[in-house]
Amino acid sequence: MLISDKEKDADIAQNKLRFEDLPLSLELINGIKGANFEFCTPIQASSLPFSLNGRDVVGQAQTGTGKTAAFLITIIEDLLRHPIIDEHYLGEARAIVLAPTRELAIQIGEDAKILARFTNLNIHVLVGGVDPERQLRALGRNHCDILIGTPGRLLDFLRSKDIFLDRLEILVIDEADRMLDMGFIPQVRQLINQAPKPKLRQSLMFSATFSKEIERM
Repeated sequence: MLISDKEKDADIAQNKLRFEDLPLSLELINGIKGANFEFCTPIQASSLPFSLNGRDVVGQAQTGTGKTAAFLITIIEDLLRHPIIDEHYLGEARAIVLAPTRELAIQIGEDAKILARFTNLNIHVLVGGVDPERQLRALGRNHCDILIGTPGRLLDFLRSKDIFLDRLEILVIDEADRMLDMGFIPQVRQLINQAPKPKLRQSLMFSATFSKEIERM
């Protein structure tokens, strides 16, 4: 499903969609209220009805349009609806968000913690510029429900078998155009190849622009 932040159907244009009108868990609604969100932005109103039903979404959206909340709400709601009932190993991520820069990854992590504050979900951020041993200790203390990071650091932890993507439920690629510009597409592909096949996971991708290279990814 390809969605643009410029798209506004008649219903969205005439009547703003409230988060409370979406089929969201009470814990998540409380987190959304804590973030002072009431109405969906156009990209949220266009994408959430599909992503909350498990559909793959490719969204064309600029920074500042609310795309981060769109994919985080999708992730949190899915994990709340489908709690782990069997054995879950440390480092075994249920959802992963790939971001092109450490600053963006850290910001996404902060946003995720606000939205998930009334849940028991564990959020881990893996980026360069931080002592990897410190990050490893954090992974060893809590299960990994939502993993957010830059491609290089995530690959390092994957190769050392400190994180695992074999039971991944949701894959998010944020700012795919910047990934391409910064030369991260080969690393992104390596990470994707370690995840379950597309039919066994949900995929969300957001980008300000789309090239043939991004479409192939």
